[in-house]
Amino acid sequence: MDRLVTLKRNKEFNYVYKRGKAVARRDFTLVYVKSRYGGLRTGFAVSRKVGNSVTRNRVRRRLKEALRMLLPEVRGSYSAIFVARPQIAEAEFADLVSQMRTALRKAGIMPKEAGSEE
Repeated sequence: MDRLVTLKRNKEFNYVYKRGKAVARRDFTLVYVKSRYGGLRTGFAVSRKVGNSVTRNRVRRRLKEALRMLLPEVRGSYSAIFVARPQIAEAEFADLVSQMRTALRKAGIMPKEAGSEE
């Protein structure tokens, strides 16, 4: 899986919110559900609490890029939504990648490392 495939319709988001399980991190919450479609399909929810439109779009772009870096390691078919928290606007990019990796491993979307303590 090389490309980032996103959830687009309100119906898809609602399905994940209703049926999904959540994994919380400091800067975002990951809501995910097993899917019939191949690969990982993701959505990004960044509310107005995060900041103005420039800040929200920057956060969304950073989340997408962090996920693109981790995409080669992703396994299975899932639909997932990353729900940003207000403090994400000040987060370092490397920290976002680390939190995303941990959340995806906890959710079972990414395989756990051999010597992992989780």
